[in-house]
Amino acid sequence: MSAQLHSHDFYTWTHQQAELLREGRFNELDTEHLIEELASMGARERRELGNRLAVLLAHLLKWQHQPERQGNSWRRTIKIQRIEINDLLADNPGLKNELSALFAKAYQKARVLAADETHFDETAFPMEPPFDLREVLDLEFFP
Repeated sequence: MSAQLHSHDFYTWTHQQAELLREGRFNELDTEHLIEELASMGARERRELGNRLAVLLAHLLKWQHQPERQGNSWRRTIKIQRIEINDLLADNPGLKNELSALFAKAYQKARVLAADETHFDETAFPMEPPFDLREVLDLEFFP
């Protein structure tokens, strides 16, 4: 029953599993799906951090390559992404170990995003990040 519920009504399944845990009815848990969902939750947090880094890096690239278009909207997006990244890292300190790898992947995505939004060719942006991770996360840094 519980495994079928997972497929047909995820919301109700999550509440049911939480109730079973609260009541200590461990033998009734849908452990196979619980394990999958827990692993998936961690992966979602990692993806979100990577996506936020990519958006931040894309805006920093645009800021650097289009000084005539720098404005409050871009500045706010940069600041908000930094705040959200810091919040994610505060809530999930284990993700700090992933930052270097995520930074490298996010930069490649950021080049594509920045090219798309500026209508520049991707080659306009360097293959390697022109700023380091410390600068990118610094609330005061604008290239």
